Amino acid sequence: MDFLIEPWPWYIAGPLIGLTVPGLLILGGKKFGISSNFRHVCAACFPGDVDFFHYDWKKEGTWNMIFLAGIIFGGFLAGYVWANPEPVAISAQTVADLKALGITSFEGLVPADLFSWANIGTFEGLMVLAVGGFLVGFGTRYGGGCTSGHAITGISDLQIASVIATISFFAGGLIMTHFILPFIIS
Repeated sequence: MDFLIEPWPWYIAGPLIGLTVPGLLILGGKKFGISSNFRHVCAACFPGDVDFFHYDWKKEGTWNMIFLAGIIFGGFLAGYVWANPEPVAISAQTVADLKALGITSFEGLVPADLFSWANIGTFEGLMVLAVGGFLVGFGTRYGGGCTSGHAITGISDLQIASVIATISFFAGGLIMTHFILPFIIS
């Protein structure tokens, strides 16, 4: 059971993920990705008169939604059943940078100073959640995929658009980390 609890080294986890992408394509004609489920869920829940949601979501989306349910179930097992009691290992420099921003709790997977039910109930927390959720959802669909879809599947398919998208994701992450997040927290 230890192999389920402890982190896997990059040279095992990386090739497994990398081999999953061609395996899905060759064996099942399926693409590795999660963000398509936004469309499937909307098509299932709000069929209405929107052309974008008029397709056989059961035929196209069942496999992907089962894949998503497996990720959620796996996350539950990893977080509650086989949770690692050790604190998350982050660098001393990151801890110092976060403390400079006023973040002082490092007990869980994410800082409780940022991610807690009390913070969600504030105006700032609701705005960050709503604006961030909209930007992620809209950007994912507008860009034709999420970070995992472009970085893992798109680049392995040698798609230039996915290389550009992945570079943009990293640039956006750096901008958020160094410029926008300090502004929001202060």
